[in-house]
Amino acid sequence: QVQLVESGGGLVQAGGSLRLSCAASGRTVSRHVIGWFRQTPGKEREFLAAIRWSGDGAGVADSVKGRFTISRDNAKRTVYLEMNGLKPEDTAVYYCAEALQSVSPMLMNPRGYDYWGQGTQVTVSS
Repeated sequence: QVQLVESGGGLVQAGGSLRLSCAASGRTVSRHVIGWFRQTPGKEREFLAAIRWSGDGAGVADSVKGRFTISRDNAKRTVYLEMNGLKPEDTAVYYCAEALQSVSPMLMNPRGYDYWGQGTQVTVSS
């Protein structure tokens, strides 16, 4: 059983930065994919970035490219989402998730993920 715990959310002014962490329990499996998503009320979860524990194929959605970066620290069993140049429209609950089976490391469909964290709130003030 995989447990994922997000942290690092909070209130930040527009233009600021945050680094979210996703800590995973248990051992890491190279081929598993960790993804970051966000969601606002009434909207579907939006894919942001994904990476394999092996580090292969890290990718970021076009909507946040140039501002968000994904990375991982296998020794700490943690995946990070570095967010810079934050905008009020980035306000959302941010989730990480792990997929046990994925041909592509850029797994953008939330239905492809098997385990989810509880989410962390990010609020960007104007």
